[in-house]
Amino acid sequence: MTPDRFFALLLALQTRRDPVTTTDLAAETGVSVRTVLRDLRWLQDAGFPVLVERGRWGGVTLLPGGALDTARLTPAERDQLALHGLDDRQRHQLGAAADGRRAREKVAARASGAAGPPLPLSAVVTTDSRPWFWSGAQGLEPSALVGDVRRGVRLRIRYRRAAESAPAWQLVDPYGLLAKAGRWYLVADRSGTPRLYSLERLTDWRPTAAPRRLRPGITLADAVAELTTGWETSADLRIHGLLAARHAERARRILGSRVTVHRPGEGPALSPPGPDQVALTLSCRNLEEVRQLLPFGADLLITDPPEARTRLRELAAEVVGQYVEQDEGEEGAGPS
Repeated sequence: MTPDRFFALLLALQTRRDPVTTTDLAAETGVSVRTVLRDLRWLQDAGFPVLVERGRWGGVTLLPGGALDTARLTPAERDQLALHGLDDRQRHQLGAAADGRRAREKVAARASGAAGPPLPLSAVVTTDSRPWFWSGAQGLEPSALVGDVRRGVRLRIRYRRAAESAPAWQLVDPYGLLAKAGRWYLVADRSGTPRLYSLERLTDWRPTAAPRRLRPGITLADAVAELTTGWETSADLRIHGLLAARHAERARRILGSRVTVHRPGEGPALSPPGPDQVALTLSCRNLEEVRQLLPFGADLLITDPPEARTRLRELAAEVVGQYVEQDEGEEGAGPS
């Protein structure tokens, strides 16, 4: 359980007199019901008086003696406890690191007393949402934009798409900001369609006097789920292949949810794997994404579709040709 979720779960229980369902707790803390149940067991094991009653009229209740003392928190500090999953660096980028740190320090002292002698959770748990081998974000700082986003007005942004050489102005209706995998995004509707705008490519913006026009009933969390789920699950092409078994975990680590490493007897039966091979399937949006399989070299054999085999062979030939030309040039430039 992350420190943010720990405080958010206890605060959600403290603010209710009547039992609350695990479904409501999951929606409030932004995790699944299964994760909430696991977190509740953790709180019980840590000594918090959490009562879980099953059945139609059941629910979760925090008994007297287990509440967090939030009387000393300022409104800004309470607002910080409602932000889940941000590390200290990301809070600093929002210009709110001090509020978040003070809020956690104030409630941690009360929480550690209620739970007994164990060390405070903040002393033994840390988070870092930055991706590996990341040199740091470039472009617009979220603290510069968040003020106009909080005003709830339409924004005119100057944005450069990945395939465009120059930025262009466009009018958007912002839901808010998203911190994902170490990068910041503006989540907004453009002409009623949700979009993710990387702050690294957002070069300028202008707030308008008009209030934002969001789709009815859609929250920031709804828009984010719609965008990220569609991005990660969309696949117009599936590439099947055989991979040396020793690279199975490496494939999962590099390709993530896009790759399925099949168990023995599962997967496409076009070419059954050998004794030291596993069958895999890579979900792609287009044929060019076959490039993601190049790092596996001769340890991977694409079995289907034929156009993926052809394209990977062309890419491999381009790599070989580059070094052949370079070696031949160096030989020709040598002493005669």
